Amino acid sequence: MRTGEEVRGSERQDKGGIVCAGNFIVDRVHTLSYWPKQGNLAHILHQDLGVGGGAANVVTDLASLGFPGKLAAAGCVGADIDGEIVKSRLVDAGIDVGGLMVLSDRATAHTHVMNVPGENRTFFYHGGANDAVTDALVFPEVFASAGYRLFYLGYLMLLPGLDRLGPDGRSGASRLLEAARRAGLTTCVDFVSSEDPEFAAKVGASLPYCDFLIINEVEAGRATGVAVRDARGDLIEAGILTAGERLLAAGVAKGAVIHAPEICFWFAPGASPVVTRSRPVNPSDIVSTVGAGDAFCAAVLYGLHENWPVGRICAVAHAAAARCLGGATATDGIPDMAILVDDAKEMHPAFTA
Repeated sequence: MRTGEEVRGSERQDKGGIVCAGNFIVDRVHTLSYWPKQGNLAHILHQDLGVGGGAANVVTDLASLGFPGKLAAAGCVGADIDGEIVKSRLVDAGIDVGGLMVLSDRATAHTHVMNVPGENRTFFYHGGANDAVTDALVFPEVFASAGYRLFYLGYLMLLPGLDRLGPDGRSGASRLLEAARRAGLTTCVDFVSSEDPEFAAKVGASLPYCDFLIINEVEAGRATGVAVRDARGDLIEAGILTAGERLLAAGVAKGAVIHAPEICFWFAPGASPVVTRSRPVNPSDIVSTVGAGDAFCAAVLYGLHENWPVGRICAVAHAAAARCLGGATATDGIPDMAILVDDAKEMHPAFTA
């Protein structure tokens, strides 16, 4: 199965492009000696400064992968040093920041990431300018007129101005995605693993305007009400299959991609799911799990834009996530796509270039 001509735009003379809208966050990653109990002390062994958030990670990863088209960022930052850090990091990577609005009354969003090697990370987050993003501050038609093809929005459930439901049941995210589609862009969406009790309702408002959904198994379970892991933490593959079909039934138009550390399921209307398993990563090789899902998503967007077969996309996406685990920040472990292709060939003997 191929991803189709809907994202190819072969009549265009340029190389297209991807705009990434949503969260732009300065991440301060603290590597700890251990996770202390309340009132105890742990040593900070190392500190790293990075630019994170769904849109920032994905667009930066695309640049690191050597994406051949244009890349742009859209969202909000504050008029502060952290806002300048975000913009300078993106500009240095060759990313257009004309769509980043600078808000004088908000601090740039920032996170303190507490990381214990080999364990899950913990986030302390201030939303700042991200919380002010609304559909009135992002202009997909401008990017469409400039030749961009894909419009990524992430993370839903970490953008209050877009997640909030109105009396008509619509959210700002649903209106923004509708506007992007109307402009001729292919919409791609990611969530964050929020425990908001309204998770299903808020993300559900956007699904009818989503062409491709790229989320992890936890988010798929929360969006659909389906159990995806058992009490021992083992993946329930039958639950993933049910969740994928429910997402398509809720309106996802072209593809619902559910990824977990062990496996990826790609659901498309009228087709059997494509299942791709990953190769386990040695825990001693894991520096941080920050950004692995975003690396997976970036590789998917790359493949969608280039009209690659689904099997190839999933194989390189697994390879991107594995590479990300070796970096301290969300983006510094990502190599050129040629290296991921070699990794995918090693991980999946049936891989075809």
